[in-house]
Amino acid sequence: MNKEVIITKNSGETAIFDVDKLRTSLRRVNATDIIIEKVISETEMYIHSGMSTHKIYKKAYSILSKLSNRSAGKYRLKKAIAELGPTGYPFEHFVGAIIRSQGFSSETGQIIEGKCVTHEVDVVAENSDTVIVVECKFHRGGNRKSDVKVPLYIRSRFNDIEAKWDKDGIIGNRKFEAWIVTNTRFTQDAEKYGKCSGLKLVSWDYPNGNSLRDMVDRAGLHPITSLKSLTAKEKHILINKDIVLCREITEQVLMKAYIKTNKIKRILQEVKELVEL
Repeated sequence: MNKEVIITKNSGETAIFDVDKLRTSLRRVNATDIIIEKVISETEMYIHSGMSTHKIYKKAYSILSKLSNRSAGKYRLKKAIAELGPTGYPFEHFVGAIIRSQGFSSETGQIIEGKCVTHEVDVVAENSDTVIVVECKFHRGGNRKSDVKVPLYIRSRFNDIEAKWDKDGIIGNRKFEAWIVTNTRFTQDAEKYGKCSGLKLVSWDYPNGNSLRDMVDRAGLHPITSLKSLTAKEKHILINKDIVLCREITEQVLMKAYIKTNKIKRILQEVKELVEL
């Protein structure tokens, strides 16, 4: 592009379109150099002043999806996670799977007795060294942030559980960790309180190197909503059958969900391309 193009960000602010940011996002999903330059050249032909970043993203994804199922699925990850709703349960399932990939056993939707009161905990995970309790904050809207009131409240709940477990010897010599995981972001005050209080806060891009996006990339776990070969209705049917991860999809699972036979091979091929490490 020879001239500056002013685009509108999701926050409503305007900024100069930066092709290097688009290039970086494509490299992050392991697109080849040839694919990256093709996506950029075709996307630049489409961009004009006043365009939203959302529309630019959709155009880049549309081009990328024709060139690489694997890169396209990873490129769409944030939106795919947001589409796991409307309830937060599939996201809890997803977070539990990510933690299991790190060498823990995990259970979702647990009722835990604290020292003072009983608590519902989204994910409980443990191994021989560590016990983790997790609160999941799922938002369908990508711009929504969890403010400092969230970790303030969660810290008090998890302190109550830790006191009970410590008294009963459940923790023993293991480390106790309290996490809050969100698919969007935290405010700066929330992040500051998390560091100060010993809460592990995990958001889409925080903390650097160990964010939700980083954990998903390392684990090779992707939600079924990443798949372009499934319709929204088919994804909904599978989620209602507790199928959240691409790795959980098999020919038998698709048949039980009444997916058309002539589509199954194509879906399984896309799954294979996306989950291959």
